[in-house]
Amino acid sequence: MNLILASGSPRRRELLSLYTTDFTVCASDFDESAVTADTPARLVEKLARGKCLAVAAQHPGNVVLGCDTVVDVNGEVFGKPHSVEDAKRMLRALSGATHAVHTGVCVSDGKRTESFVDSCRVTFFPLSAAEIDFYASTQEPYDKAGAYAIQGRAALWLDRIEGDYYTIMGLPLSRTVQLLGHFL
Repeated sequence: MNLILASGSPRRRELLSLYTTDFTVCASDFDESAVTADTPARLVEKLARGKCLAVAAQHPGNVVLGCDTVVDVNGEVFGKPHSVEDAKRMLRALSGATHAVHTGVCVSDGKRTESFVDSCRVTFFPLSAAEIDFYASTQEPYDKAGAYAIQGRAALWLDRIEGDYYTIMGLPLSRTVQLLGHFL
């Protein structure tokens, strides 16, 4: 039985490699646009499940790991910014505030599917207009939910984390490894 990571994220690939290097990557073509849920945490679980099951259907007999991460600011999901102004809007909302980051994880072997959501709280120091303008002018915020990733420049603004650091990075590693143990 082979393990497939249903994500093209280099961060998830790197994190999963801490557990095993014996996996392949097959990014999901799951259409996320039609998925809705009553909370950001439920949304991210549905997205992870959809990605996982789409790849599992194409690769029977394999164990598939699907993931998704969202930034939750008072119930509003901050996805990847669509423009410089959108990135600035997100950064202003995150400045000096606490928000949630939810990562959904789903594992399926085609017969059985299990999933979970791990959530943590992140607080940023207040950001100046100059910091927001500079960061939004770089390429860094545009491939990351909520216009940031704390492994980059946004780490400079981090006041505190309550929860698993790896949830913010896109793969709550210890809980994921526990779940994979039920399948491998």
